Amino acid sequence: MKENALRFFFAANGVLAIVILLGIFSLLFTESLPALKELGVGEFLFHLCWDPTSPERASYGILAMVLSTFMVSFGALAIAVPVGVACAAFLADVAPPQVREFLKPVVEILASIPSVVVGFLGVVLVGPFIARLFHMPSGLCALNGALLLAVMALPTIVSICEDAIVSVPQEFKSASLALGATKWQTLVHVTLPSASSGIIAAVMLGMGRAIGETMTVLMATGNAAAVPRSFLDPVRTMTATIAIEMGETVQGSLHYQSLFVIGLLLFCMTFAVNVVSDLVLERFQRVRR
Repeated sequence: MKENALRFFFAANGVLAIVILLGIFSLLFTESLPALKELGVGEFLFHLCWDPTSPERASYGILAMVLSTFMVSFGALAIAVPVGVACAAFLADVAPPQVREFLKPVVEILASIPSVVVGFLGVVLVGPFIARLFHMPSGLCALNGALLLAVMALPTIVSICEDAIVSVPQEFKSASLALGATKWQTLVHVTLPSASSGIIAAVMLGMGRAIGETMTVLMATGNAAAVPRSFLDPVRTMTATIAIEMGETVQGSLHYQSLFVIGLLLFCMTFAVNVVSDLVLERFQRVRR
């Protein structure tokens, strides 16, 4: 009886999660459908100019925002992945127990810092440093956002990578060491390749975290709705656009519905990233078993 109640409880929670997910998708699709019918998908995806309030001709191209979102996200991953994998390898395979017990909570605390606090640090510390380093009038640019998002994605990447490295069978490492390989060679050529599925899943989840972040990029990237030419240009991401303009539009207007189109595309992007990471993680867990 108790087992049946627990089974029903967990099944009900699983169904509830699916219903909520479908409800969010249904809301985004319903609200964005009028704009998609009136303007067409091509107006949103293949035009660079976003200017819905222009008195001459309103433009609804979101390609510049999509490129900015990917630029900041991939920039963050370029920083966070090598640092995160190295940190995870150190914690799992090299660090003494006392050091591991100290460092692991420190990394996990990073995940609990509110995004608005990280964005504030970007405005008062990282931005001015970038401005002085590159002789720019303002450090609010894509590089600033990428650095901050890298810090925010680190706990996810480190935690999952460490689990993947720890789960590599000890026999693999012992066989490598018995053949004369050093501990460093064993880590690079045996342990990390064996944990590659888990590491890839960690990278995908870190990417999902970076794409969906709002407040930090809104505060730290300058919010210029134009195609960035380098990491030193100000950018405006998809999430920042929704956060900035949603409160200023007339409900039910074409501008309002177009913001839901951005939300729908963002939902599909993060959903795809999470599905791929789940599939990779499932493969990793199947290999472990």
